[in-house]
Amino acid sequence: MLNNWPELLQASRKAGAGFSGPNPGMMAAFQNLNAAQGSNGALDAKMRELIALAVAVTTRCDGCIAAHAAAARKAGVTEAELSDALGTAIALNAGAAYIYSVRVMDAFGQFEKA
Repeated sequence: MLNNWPELLQASRKAGAGFSGPNPGMMAAFQNLNAAQGSNGALDAKMRELIALAVAVTTRCDGCIAAHAAAARKAGVTEAELSDALGTAIALNAGAAYIYSVRVMDAFGQFEKA
């Protein structure tokens, strides 16, 4: 076990309460953003959670992983569906590393001229 994800989720939520006191407007806006997500009904809960978990991988957000893994379980996501979504995240990260490597080579080449 890499992390105790249920414990991490609970600790994150508790720690988040400390943010809402000094910045209630920002916390309310964040909660409203989350509540509005998916409100047009185009994607079902399973698909939204699969996307959220793939994005959580690409942004390296442990709190997001904990929250959306719990929500994915509740939405009925299967291990096979999750594996496919995470495979997409892996492929995109590799693609992004390739593109940014090309950018580095381009930048490096431009400094030769400077």
